[in-house]
Amino acid sequence: MDRVLSGMRPTGKLHIGHLYGAVANYVKLQEKYDSFFFIADLHALTTKYEHTEMIKQNRIEVMLDWLASGIDPEKSTLFIQSKVPEHTYLHLLLSMIVPIPWVERNTTVKDMIRDLKLKENASYGLLGYPILMTSDIIIYKANYVPVGKDQVHHLEIAREIVRRFNRFYGELFPEPKPLLTEYPSIPGVDGKKMSKSLDNDIKIADTEEATRKKIMRAITDPQKIRKNDPGHPEVCTVFKLHKIFSKEEIGQIEKDCRAGTLGCVACKKHLAENMNKTLKPIREKRKELAQKQKEIEEIFEEGSKKAKKVASETLKQTMEHMRID
Repeated sequence: MDRVLSGMRPTGKLHIGHLYGAVANYVKLQEKYDSFFFIADLHALTTKYEHTEMIKQNRIEVMLDWLASGIDPEKSTLFIQSKVPEHTYLHLLLSMIVPIPWVERNTTVKDMIRDLKLKENASYGLLGYPILMTSDIIIYKANYVPVGKDQVHHLEIAREIVRRFNRFYGELFPEPKPLLTEYPSIPGVDGKKMSKSLDNDIKIADTEEATRKKIMRAITDPQKIRKNDPGHPEVCTVFKLHKIFSKEEIGQIEKDCRAGTLGCVACKKHLAENMNKTLKPIREKRKELAQKQKEIEEIFEEGSKKAKKVASETLKQTMEHMRID
């Protein structure tokens, strides 16, 4: 069975962008692939290294969201990156063969430095982010990595590193291929990509009332000023979210919006209702799991032991190929 791998940084409770952009896809992938999903707590240090006090709690939040959303530890290997130190050992070995210009030109790192206004505070660890990412993937010899269309180029450096390693030391690692997700980008209530840092997100764990309040301030068609004005759903954030939560009604919603018979307030209320209905079973499951924190942590401890066994064997093979063991 081909193997798929993906990781997620623990930055707090997940939002619906995470759910539909990644987690719901994990649930499907675990039925078809040997699935390894990890909490990338070491990657969390690349940008907020001075604030580590919430990492452990944030790991718990991710665990709860994953399990409540349907990721099954009986079908997937769920683990914590820092519990498998082989990731960092392979990262060191790979860093010896990766030319500096490869990481300096990486657009992901450049964007993070710009968006977070790091400039001279950008760390060596952030510069090496793509190499650690590559290590995360190939330490398990993953065949596929789920990504959105706008993230395919992020995977290319991993493929380049694999080709370079295999050319120097002999074939060992498969080149990881992208698996495109259905929803590469979920808009936040302000129309920008949903992000916790922009405070435009709707969290999986939000209450129904909090969800309604957030939806009611969502950006709609700027040209639809009065209730009966004809709308342009293609530019409306609320309509984009309706495509996810109101699939069976989407044709009628679009028709009524364009005809001016559906006002924005009513449209938002309907979206909030459908969103809360869809998320209700996940939220109820999450509350139930939150009462079993010790058991949840044990699931990831056991998964980390399983992942470490696989990673240890790959690291051994790596050192043999490099003729240093």
